[in-house]
Amino acid sequence: MEISTTDKKLLLELARDSIRTYFKGEKPTLEKVKHLSEKRGVFVTLHKHGVLRGCIGFPMPVYSLNTAVVEAARSAAFHDPRFPPLAEDELSSIDIEISVLTLPEEIKVSHPNEYLEKIRIGKDGLILEGPFGSGLLLPQVAVENNFNPETFLNCLCQKAGMSFNCWKDLNNKIYRFQAIIFSEKEFKKK
Repeated sequence: MEISTTDKKLLLELARDSIRTYFKGEKPTLEKVKHLSEKRGVFVTLHKHGVLRGCIGFPMPVYSLNTAVVEAARSAAFHDPRFPPLAEDELSSIDIEISVLTLPEEIKVSHPNEYLEKIRIGKDGLILEGPFGSGLLLPQVAVENNFNPETFLNCLCQKAGMSFNCWKDLNNKIYRFQAIIFSEKEFKKK
Protein backbone atom coordinates (compact mmCIF):
# COMPACT_ATOMS: atom_id res chain seq x y z
CA MET A 1 0.00 0.00 0.00
CA GLU A 2 1.51 3.29 -1.10
CA ILE A 3 0.21 6.84 -1.31
CA SER A 4 2.20 9.46 -3.18
CA THR A 5 3.20 12.72 -1.54
CA THR A 6 0.91 14.56 -3.96
CA ASP A 7 -2.05 12.37 -3.01
CA LYS A 8 -1.32 12.79 0.70
CA LYS A 9 -1.46 16.57 0.26
CA LEU A 10 -4.68 16.29 -1.76
CA LEU A 11 -6.32 14.11 0.90
CA LEU A 12 -5.33 16.56 3.65
CA GLU A 13 -6.77 19.43 1.58
CA LEU A 14 -9.94 17.39 1.09
CA ALA A 15 -10.26 16.77 4.84
CA ARG A 16 -9.89 20.49 5.60
CA ASP A 17 -12.29 21.42 2.78
CA SER A 18 -14.81 18.88 4.12
CA ILE A 19 -14.87 20.66 7.47
CA ARG A 20 -14.86 24.17 5.94
CA THR A 21 -17.76 23.41 3.57
CA TYR A 22 -19.76 21.79 6.38
CA PHE A 23 -20.01 25.19 8.06
CA LYS A 24 -21.48 26.60 4.84
CA GLY A 25 -23.86 23.71 4.18
CA GLU A 26 -21.93 22.82 1.00
CA LYS A 27 -20.35 19.65 -0.35
CA PRO A 28 -16.56 19.41 -0.71
CA THR A 29 -15.07 19.13 -4.18
CA LEU A 30 -13.91 15.60 -5.02
CA GLU A 31 -12.63 16.44 -8.52
CA LYS A 32 -8.91 16.41 -7.59
CA VAL A 33 -9.20 13.11 -5.70
CA LYS A 34 -11.65 11.13 -7.80
CA HIS A 35 -8.79 8.75 -8.73
CA LEU A 36 -8.53 7.76 -5.03
CA SER A 37 -11.58 5.53 -5.25
CA GLU A 38 -10.25 2.26 -3.80
CA LYS A 39 -12.15 1.25 -0.66
CA ARG A 40 -9.96 1.79 2.42
CA GLY A 41 -10.28 2.02 6.16
CA VAL A 42 -9.51 5.59 7.27
CA PHE A 43 -9.27 7.65 10.44
CA VAL A 44 -9.03 11.42 10.63
CA THR A 45 -7.51 12.92 13.77
CA LEU A 46 -7.76 16.59 14.68
CA HIS A 47 -5.30 18.27 17.04
CA LYS A 48 -5.63 21.78 18.43
CA HIS A 49 -2.32 23.18 19.73
CA GLY A 50 -1.02 19.60 19.94
CA VAL A 51 -3.98 18.29 21.96
CA LEU A 52 -6.52 15.81 20.62
CA ARG A 53 -9.67 17.59 19.42
CA GLY A 54 -11.42 14.74 17.59
CA CYS A 55 -10.75 11.39 15.99
CA ILE A 56 -13.21 9.23 14.07
CA GLY A 57 -12.95 6.82 11.22
CA PHE A 58 -13.77 3.52 9.64
CA PRO A 59 -11.63 0.48 10.47
CA MET A 60 -13.05 -1.49 7.56
CA PRO A 61 -12.99 -0.45 3.89
CA VAL A 62 -16.67 0.49 3.59
CA TYR A 63 -16.12 3.68 1.55
CA SER A 64 -13.83 4.76 -1.25
CA LEU A 65 -10.78 6.54 0.14
CA ASN A 66 -11.95 9.98 -0.99
CA THR A 67 -15.44 9.54 0.51
CA ALA A 68 -14.04 7.99 3.70
CA VAL A 69 -11.82 11.06 4.25
CA VAL A 70 -14.81 13.40 3.83
CA GLU A 71 -16.99 11.40 6.22
CA ALA A 72 -14.26 10.84 8.82
CA ALA A 73 -13.13 14.50 8.78
CA ARG A 74 -16.65 15.78 9.30
CA SER A 75 -17.36 13.18 11.98
CA ALA A 76 -14.11 13.96 13.83
CA ALA A 77 -14.93 17.68 13.74
CA PHE A 78 -18.61 17.55 14.61
CA HIS A 79 -19.63 14.16 15.98
CA ASP A 80 -16.86 12.83 18.25
CA PRO A 81 -18.83 12.33 21.48
CA ARG A 82 -15.77 13.15 23.59
CA PHE A 83 -15.70 16.77 22.38
CA PRO A 84 -18.09 19.60 21.58
CA PRO A 85 -18.59 20.23 17.85
CA LEU A 86 -15.81 22.25 16.26
CA ALA A 87 -16.56 25.98 16.04
CA GLU A 88 -15.80 27.74 12.77
CA ASP A 89 -13.24 30.04 14.42
CA GLU A 90 -11.30 26.95 15.62
CA LEU A 91 -10.63 25.68 12.09
CA SER A 92 -7.46 27.75 11.65
CA SER A 93 -6.05 26.25 14.89
CA ILE A 94 -6.61 22.64 13.85
CA ASP A 95 -3.94 20.31 12.49
CA ILE A 96 -5.32 17.38 10.51
CA GLU A 97 -3.80 13.89 10.48
CA ILE A 98 -5.01 11.04 8.27
CA SER A 99 -4.40 7.34 8.85
CA VAL A 100 -5.12 5.04 5.88
CA LEU A 101 -5.46 1.49 7.21
CA THR A 102 -4.65 -1.96 5.95
CA LEU A 103 -7.31 -4.63 6.33
CA PRO A 104 -7.38 -5.82 9.98
CA GLU A 105 -6.21 -9.38 10.56
CA GLU A 106 -6.89 -11.46 13.65
CA ILE A 107 -3.87 -12.19 15.84
CA LYS A 108 -4.13 -15.91 16.51
CA VAL A 109 -2.78 -17.13 19.85
CA SER A 110 -3.18 -20.20 22.01
CA HIS A 111 -2.15 -18.33 25.18
CA PRO A 112 -2.76 -14.61 25.90
CA ASN A 113 0.92 -13.90 26.66
CA GLU A 114 1.69 -14.61 22.99
CA TYR A 115 0.09 -11.25 22.18
CA LEU A 116 2.98 -9.54 23.93
CA GLU A 117 5.43 -11.02 21.42
CA LYS A 118 3.25 -10.57 18.33
CA ILE A 119 2.37 -6.88 18.70
CA ARG A 120 4.84 -4.49 17.06
CA ILE A 121 4.80 -1.10 18.77
CA GLY A 122 4.92 1.70 16.21
CA LYS A 123 3.72 -0.57 13.41
CA ASP A 124 0.50 -2.20 14.59
CA GLY A 125 -2.81 -0.63 15.48
CA LEU A 126 -5.19 -2.84 17.43
CA ILE A 127 -8.88 -3.66 17.47
CA LEU A 128 -10.53 -5.59 20.27
CA GLU A 129 -13.90 -7.23 19.68
CA GLY A 130 -15.74 -9.02 22.44
CA PRO A 131 -19.27 -9.79 23.54
CA PHE A 132 -19.25 -6.76 25.85
CA GLY A 133 -17.67 -4.10 23.64
CA SER A 134 -15.11 -3.18 21.05
CA GLY A 135 -12.38 -0.61 20.71
CA LEU A 136 -9.62 0.55 18.38
CA LEU A 137 -6.28 2.26 18.93
CA LEU A 138 -4.23 3.57 16.02
CA PRO A 139 -0.52 2.60 15.78
CA GLN A 140 0.65 6.11 16.68
CA VAL A 141 -1.16 5.98 20.06
CA ALA A 142 1.36 3.47 21.43
CA VAL A 143 4.31 5.56 20.25
CA GLU A 144 2.91 8.92 21.43
CA ASN A 145 2.26 7.46 24.89
CA ASN A 146 5.40 5.32 25.16
CA PHE A 147 3.37 2.13 25.59
CA ASN A 148 4.81 -1.35 25.78
CA PRO A 149 2.62 -4.17 24.35
CA GLU A 150 0.94 -4.92 27.68
CA THR A 151 0.03 -1.29 28.34
CA PHE A 152 -1.20 -0.97 24.75
CA LEU A 153 -3.49 -3.97 25.27
CA ASN A 154 -4.76 -2.70 28.64
CA CYS A 155 -5.57 0.70 27.11
CA LEU A 156 -7.31 -1.06 24.23
CA CYS A 157 -9.51 -2.86 26.77
CA GLN A 158 -10.28 0.46 28.44
CA LYS A 159 -11.13 2.05 25.06
CA ALA A 160 -13.57 -0.83 24.49
CA GLY A 161 -15.24 -0.02 27.82
CA MET A 162 -14.01 -3.26 29.33
CA SER A 163 -11.74 -4.02 32.28
CA PHE A 164 -7.95 -3.99 32.06
CA ASN A 165 -6.61 -7.42 31.18
CA CYS A 166 -9.74 -8.35 29.20
CA TRP A 167 -7.26 -9.14 26.42
CA LYS A 168 -6.30 -12.23 28.44
CA ASP A 169 -9.79 -13.65 27.82
CA LEU A 170 -9.49 -15.55 24.52
CA ASN A 171 -13.24 -15.10 23.94
CA ASN A 172 -12.31 -11.53 23.00
CA LYS A 173 -10.67 -11.29 19.59
CA ILE A 174 -7.76 -8.97 18.86
CA TYR A 175 -6.95 -7.78 15.37
CA ARG A 176 -4.00 -5.79 14.10
CA PHE A 177 -3.61 -3.45 11.19
CA GLN A 178 -1.01 -1.05 9.88
CA ALA A 179 -1.49 2.50 8.66
CA ILE A 180 0.03 5.10 6.41
CA ILE A 181 -0.05 8.16 8.66
CA PHE A 182 0.44 11.70 7.39
CA SER A 183 -0.47 15.15 8.67
CA GLU A 184 -0.54 18.78 7.71
CA LYS A 185 2.30 19.38 10.18
CA GLU A 186 4.79 17.44 8.09
CA PHE A 187 4.00 19.50 4.99
CA LYS A 188 4.06 22.83 6.85
CA LYS A 189 7.69 22.20 7.82
CA LYS A 190 8.77 21.97 4.17
